[in-house]
Amino acid sequence: MSSKEVKAALKSARDAIRNKEYKEALKHCKAVLKQEKNNYNAWVFIGLAAAELEQPDQARGAYKKAIELEPNQLLAWQGLANLYEKPNQTDVKGDLADVYQKLLQLYESGDKQKWCDVCNKLVELYHQEKKYLEVAETWQKLIRMKEEEGAEKTELHQLWKKMIQLLKDSTRNQDNKTGQLLLTAFEHALLSADPVPGEDHQNLYKDFIRCLSEFPHEAARLEKACHDMMALYPTMVYPLEVLCLHFVQSGTLSENALHCFSRLLEMDANSGPGIIGFGIKCLKENKYKEAVKSLTEGLQKTNQCPAAWLYLAEAQMKIHEHRNAVLSCNQALEALGTPEGPNFRWKNLALQLKAETLVKIADADAAEEAIKALEQIADGSSDPVVLALRGQAYLNKGSMDQASKISQELLLSHPHLAEAHALEGFIHYSQKNYEQAEKSFLNAIERKAGTAEYHQYLGLTYWFMSVETKKDKGKALTQFLKAAKLDSYLGCAFRYLGNYYRDIAGDKSRARGCYKKAFELDETDEESGTAAVNLSVELGDMDTALSILNEVTEKARPGRAKWAWLHRGLYYLRTGQPSQAVADLQAALRADPKDSNCWESLGEAYLNRGSYSTALKSFRKASELNPGLVYSIYRAAALEQILGKYENAIATYQEILKTTEDYVPALKG
Repeated sequence: MSSKEVKAALKSARDAIRNKEYKEALKHCKAVLKQEKNNYNAWVFIGLAAAELEQPDQARGAYKKAIELEPNQLLAWQGLANLYEKPNQTDVKGDLADVYQKLLQLYESGDKQKWCDVCNKLVELYHQEKKYLEVAETWQKLIRMKEEEGAEKTELHQLWKKMIQLLKDSTRNQDNKTGQLLLTAFEHALLSADPVPGEDHQNLYKDFIRCLSEFPHEAARLEKACHDMMALYPTMVYPLEVLCLHFVQSGTLSENALHCFSRLLEMDANSGPGIIGFGIKCLKENKYKEAVKSLTEGLQKTNQCPAAWLYLAEAQMKIHEHRNAVLSCNQALEALGTPEGPNFRWKNLALQLKAETLVKIADADAAEEAIKALEQIADGSSDPVVLALRGQAYLNKGSMDQASKISQELLLSHPHLAEAHALEGFIHYSQKNYEQAEKSFLNAIERKAGTAEYHQYLGLTYWFMSVETKKDKGKALTQFLKAAKLDSYLGCAFRYLGNYYRDIAGDKSRARGCYKKAFELDETDEESGTAAVNLSVELGDMDTALSILNEVTEKARPGRAKWAWLHRGLYYLRTGQPSQAVADLQAALRADPKDSNCWESLGEAYLNRGSYSTALKSFRKASELNPGLVYSIYRAAALEQILGKYENAIATYQEILKTTEDYVPALKG
């Protein structure tokens, strides 16, 4: 076949393809290849015809042969791209990306529009594959091309915004380079926005700041962006809120941070971040109750702030709300999720604070939970303070051997650590080895004199060591006073001060004040509440006694605060108010249905009210629970007599006289 015939055959093949006669086209191409096996156009036409006849393998082979012959010719690359773009072509995205890359090279110096079309396709392909770095780099090339062609500012602005859109969902998995390209896109979009200030520009700025806040290492850039936006939009609270949360999460409380908190609250008194900031300020100023109030309120509005939950837990711990502090630590850990970078430090802090709080709760279940929390702290096994906490948790759990082992190891490896000596003291105290406990707590105080708990336990050691140390003003009393001074929320210290003033010094008024303070700090402290009420009665101050009882009973849930209901019921009984006495004594029995004395008092209240049948049932219940309550048995007999049940009454009187022959009321009955 001559060259003229080859040209004619190729023309026939082209015409056949145009007429969709693909098999005919293949015949012409094969005829050409018999004569010229390296004919580029023939291989391209075979690829095209085979693709249309749904013979993808033959088409791919033909295009690749053509490319091998002429690697810088467009036709075969275009054909291969069209083939790979067909819906039935799977697992070819990597190959298609390579084809697009080659087409970009070939179009670069020629058809700019086609270059842009291919560039868009390549970016879309990378985006589907979540190859965000490649998306960013390729889109930047497109913008550069447009800039070189002198594109309008408006078009460039839209292109930068499109780049942001393409990358915005990827911030959590981005490598540093992709992140930087996204931030660059934001900066260019902001510079090219028009008008400024304006709605589009404002929304872009918000998105930029939101994006920056997801990059822990861009703190300086975030602060600058917030300040710049505040300058442009002085009435908007958003940048100030982000800045305040940034300061909270960074854990630094500079003058600048405090100024931002104040300014935010001036602009919006209900702003969650502003209220949180104020709460942290209160915490740093040792205003713990105000801190708890503000942090709780702020977190109701802005709850995804791990550091704020931790500050709340710290404030709650300061006022000994230990169970609430554990809940706050759990909220912090939940908000942190699986932390990385700076948040990893917050996780360790949350776990340690949770363990400290659980150790203070001091029951076996809390101890078990504390041990689990400590096990999750990174490098916790090499931190002596964490080890001392673990020792205390084992002690609370009752695992004395493990607690002692940790104590001995710590004293050898860290003899200057206060916590090591304190742990030894706690162990001796729990074993009633008071002389050894005294030495340990004195050693702990020597190393860390400002810890109220050490003084409290040294005071308790003296209290139980001997009568002499209990009475010695320089021993127990001094330590309880120091503990109370160092921690004005330490209810236990005030309770023992009350014990000292009541039992040793005989100062009822001062004792009552201490018990009242202890009970105000811890409403579950029944011993202090009861003592405050009893001393108020002894001092003739019924108003104070009743105010304490009223406050407790108003807050009490059903089945709780038996002591308060009982005390107030007895007061009403003594003062001739039987109906009120009945109501309160019934409430006390809901808390403890097996208290025989309470049933006896209820019977007395019903009797005074004239409810004889109910009174009889109450006295019988009291004597069933405690057969030794002769008064209840006598009262039951007397009521049977009043109700005309004479035989029953005689039998009951005789029963009393069998055990107590000279019980005069029964003889009279």
